[in-house]
Amino acid sequence: MMTTETATFDDVRDLIVATLGLEAGRRDALKPWTPLFGGIPEFDSLAVVTLAAALEQHFGFEIDGEEFTAEIFDTVGSLSDFVDRSRH
Repeated sequence: MMTTETATFDDVRDLIVATLGLEAGRRDALKPWTPLFGGIPEFDSLAVVTLAAALEQHFGFEIDGEEFTAEIFDTVGSLSDFVDRSRH
């Protein structure tokens, strides 16, 4: 049975792959502990903005400027957790 958190993580991982134009085979290598900066060479400051917009559109919420911090983009898991908190 798939939990909401697992479904969110999978969706976030799919959005990272699509937004950054990564090869589909790299999707499974993205784990909750995978660092975004430094762990994914294609992840840069422009990718943050592009991915944030994709997350807002896909999940139907707006990221408040005050909550838009570097900690959100620490790892794939921290980004997924942020999406889970923001959707509720």
